[in-house]
Amino acid sequence: MSRRKTERLLNLVICLLATRRPLSAEQIRQAVPGYDRDGDEAFQRMFERDKNELREIGIPIDVVRDPWEDEPGYRIERQSYELPEITLEADEAAVLGLAAQVWQRASLAEAASGALLKLRAGGVATDAAGGGALELRVDTRDPAFPALWDAVRDRRVVRFDYRSAGSENVRTRTVEPWGVVSRRGRWYLAGFDRDRDAPRAFRLSRIIGQVAAVGRPGAVEVPPGIDVREMIGFPEEPMEERVATLRVRQGAGEGLRQLASVTRAGGGGWDEVELGFSDPERLAGWIASMGSDVELLDPPDAREAVIRRLKGALA
Repeated sequence: MSRRKTERLLNLVICLLATRRPLSAEQIRQAVPGYDRDGDEAFQRMFERDKNELREIGIPIDVVRDPWEDEPGYRIERQSYELPEITLEADEAAVLGLAAQVWQRASLAEAASGALLKLRAGGVATDAAGGGALELRVDTRDPAFPALWDAVRDRRVVRFDYRSAGSENVRTRTVEPWGVVSRRGRWYLAGFDRDRDAPRAFRLSRIIGQVAAVGRPGAVEVPPGIDVREMIGFPEEPMEERVATLRVRQGAGEGLRQLASVTRAGGGGWDEVELGFSDPERLAGWIASMGSDVELLDPPDAREAVIRRLKGALA
């Protein structure tokens, strides 16, 4: 939905809620910004569509027919529009508080905080500290997460460039998204891969660049009985063991040295080590955390992963 249309619908709702008497279509046309004031037919079509859309999302628009008036009037009864009183048990309030804590540092933090604020404004007691010593966090720093979350919500096909596990190959994938799931601290997209004509799981950290929405919303149908969490349990692709070559500053990187298969003394205050790995993104996170004490030389895809993380930290 465009921003212009969203604003028009919101203005229409405010207008019909605020009026003390039913308003005719012409009065609404003059009062609500966004309606075409040049063509009568264009306005009537737009107004009818807007009324239908508001009713579809549960906003009741009453039509009042006055025998003394030629045209019907419209209004929204506040009692019908407002939500009923919300009451929560102590354990339910604790769950809400814990959920808000879980999303505190993620991309949904604003929505979670806003939901708690609205409940409190309505007089509902929520337990923001219900977790006590339990400090859960869901982190969604993967750049692809917001676009994929929106695509799952809108049931819309997406297209993105994806680097396969244990490989430098990057291919464009077109996917019908079924769900976004966290497993062992990493985020995955589960869905139907149109290019491979089969269900697949994709790790968000391996998505390169922007995620593009394809086609119209509502086009994706999730098959009945699908459990996206079970899908994430399947391996995406076999991950082969490879060897990374690194330069390590002398006197630093003791944990890395202990895991290295080969260590060679170098010059200029640096040593060279070889380390086995299978997941370049996981290796990149570890190496990037060591800052300037370690430089990953090879292979190129793992080196690029480190550079991406360091640039992201700098930004």
